[in-house]
Amino acid sequence: MNRVVVTGMGVISSIGNNLKSFAENLQNGVVGIRPLTKVQIEGNPVKLAAEVINYDSSLDIPAKEAKRMDTFSQYALSAASQAVAQSGLNLDDVDKKRLGVIIGSGIGGMETFENEIVKMYEKGGMRIAPLFIPMMIGNMAAGNVAIRYGAKGVCTNVVTACATSGNTIGEAFRSIRHGYSDIIIAGGAEASITRAAVAGFNALKAISQAEDPLRASIPFDAERNGFIIGEGAGILILENYETAKVRGAKILAEIIGYGTNCDAYHMTAPSPEGEGAADCMLEAVRDAKIELEQVEYINAHGTSTPLNDAAETMAIKRTFRDYAPNLLVSSTKSQIGHLLGAAGAVEVIATITGMLNGFVPATMGLKIPDPECDLNYVPNKIVNKQINYALSNNFGFGGHNAALCIKRWEE
Repeated sequence: MNRVVVTGMGVISSIGNNLKSFAENLQNGVVGIRPLTKVQIEGNPVKLAAEVINYDSSLDIPAKEAKRMDTFSQYALSAASQAVAQSGLNLDDVDKKRLGVIIGSGIGGMETFENEIVKMYEKGGMRIAPLFIPMMIGNMAAGNVAIRYGAKGVCTNVVTACATSGNTIGEAFRSIRHGYSDIIIAGGAEASITRAAVAGFNALKAISQAEDPLRASIPFDAERNGFIIGEGAGILILENYETAKVRGAKILAEIIGYGTNCDAYHMTAPSPEGEGAADCMLEAVRDAKIELEQVEYINAHGTSTPLNDAAETMAIKRTFRDYAPNLLVSSTKSQIGHLLGAAGAVEVIATITGMLNGFVPATMGLKIPDPECDLNYVPNKIVNKQINYALSNNFGFGGHNAALCIKRWEE
């Protein structure tokens, strides 16, 4: 089986629209949660969001092309442009039939969908934009990136709610490891800070109504009361190690294990005692062929919802047993909010960023311990430590679970 390495990364987020600013703000504990400005809803109790700011699509996308894309596709293309540039790939030298794209979105073109439906009811069905469908459908982030780079290999879209881009990276990993692809552009993109999404998550009682940005997305805190919706994209270049070595690529990290399963329990709630998540983490570690005690850090799903954080804590204990208190566990959603389908990819990038710079990201805003959440969550301040093996967890509505095992790169 082939080894699978990461040779490029790109990110659009509320704490930075490029890898440099993202890494600096992550390390400095900057919280990208601010007053909600993108939508106005009468009587809306949701006051905060992790919005992307100062994003300029023209840096990567010609204006004519940008007009034909929903924002989530623009974010994906911008992040992919960064990742390809960092990887140093010369696409003229790549076998395009073995170059793939697996990019997911939990919701897809929600902004386009919402705007065009409103237009239809206000002005009539004949006024809907000609490109409504291709702008809205969730596979178009992958499609647009494939078109940009001429990728003629596997090109697909995974939709597993908030586990989406954990699965896209995992499926890309498997495709390369088993020899179906040489290089895959993988990740997720989301731009769902819209009226319907905010109102819908509020109706579900899943989103926080907090007004203090520093006490809003507070995973594992006793006062947590829901997630903060975020947006952006995370894209990675995954590559066969032999291919990367031949071209002299700078390798950033290695993906060594992947677990995925389903709770098969409830539409929105995790399985009791975290059985599904525990089995998923165990599968990823076994797939990596390392011992449980070699894992030093877990980038948790950590949504800041009462059920998820308690269940994930139970799942970690169930998997790691007596070793669990030795783990460093943190949720970068405390800084960037919940990017839904893009969460997994951005959090893998956060994990690799920490590996490259010798730190573990903090769980910001964690002040009041919850007796049910009693692990080391790296509260409020990074830990300066060289991490060799890490897990990244993602769990989604419908019971979807994904876990990735990441290894610090050493020649």
